Amino acid sequence: MTEPAPAAPGHATSGARRTEPVRRASGGPRGTGHRGDAWRKRLEILIFVTPALALIALFVAWPIVTAVRFSVYDWKGFGDLTDFVGLENYAEVLGDEVFRSAVGHNMVIVVGSILLQLPLGVAIALLLNRKMKGQGLLRTIIFVPYVLAEVIAAVVWLQLLQPQYGFIDAVTAQIGLTPPEQGWLGTPEYALWIVLLVLTWKYLGLAVLLFLAGMQGVSEELYEAAQLDGASWWQTQWRITVPLLGPTMRTWAFLSMIGSIQCFDMIWVLTQGGPADATATMATYLIDEGTKRHNYGIAGAASVILFVIAFAMALAYQVFVLRRDTKEDTV
Repeated sequence: MTEPAPAAPGHATSGARRTEPVRRASGGPRGTGHRGDAWRKRLEILIFVTPALALIALFVAWPIVTAVRFSVYDWKGFGDLTDFVGLENYAEVLGDEVFRSAVGHNMVIVVGSILLQLPLGVAIALLLNRKMKGQGLLRTIIFVPYVLAEVIAAVVWLQLLQPQYGFIDAVTAQIGLTPPEQGWLGTPEYALWIVLLVLTWKYLGLAVLLFLAGMQGVSEELYEAAQLDGASWWQTQWRITVPLLGPTMRTWAFLSMIGSIQCFDMIWVLTQGGPADATATMATYLIDEGTKRHNYGIAGAASVILFVIAFAMALAYQVFVLRRDTKEDTV
């Protein structure tokens, strides 16, 4: 049996020479390069994130810290913070019937906005998603109220709802209805519901826009399969479009909830929380205590409570509602 011939010295030397650069490439210089790239990436992230962190610290973190600091003092807006009262301001706010009713009004706006805007937004989005003449114009008309500034929209409705001389009272008189003597916004029994309708008119366009955007992500193959099975247009929307809009609806509901808790501009221009605190919210309460009565300690405590309520509701919604969407995304 013939033994394999030993490799020639020249070949062995050339093989060693070929493998030697590989060993050198996998050594220290290459590792140093990787560490340099990692530090460069960290530096780039730091450069881009620092402005955002600075804005958050200046306009979010610092106001929260300042509000917490004011909330433990009896401070009228001038002089040094010397009269430390601890948690007395919180106890006074939570014991105030006006604040408790304001919390209830916020919850009415949260639930009412979702119950009104969700079905209306879905229905209008389904109709506007169909091909029709003037589709772009109709979409613009629906979205225009949301583009308007809150103060401008509130002033317009304030003029429309003027007692006796406003357009709304004129229309109701023409159809045989007797408007309230103090006006719709001046009557405690109607004021909050009128404000809720105005808020629905203002923010319905956002719901429609988001739902229309969500409908664009539905595959046309699903609609074609439904047509082949003989499904009608309404059956197709109810069985395919609406279920697939679930994540969009839940995201919109979260935005609507947070906005309703923080609602201030529209209500302040329309009623300033009146009449008789019938439309007061947590935001109008703390502004009223701070700017009108100069009870900045009370206003600070109310703002901290507002923050805690909003944060707790947002966290609960994230855990029990939006977690379903995040789990589906990670699967």
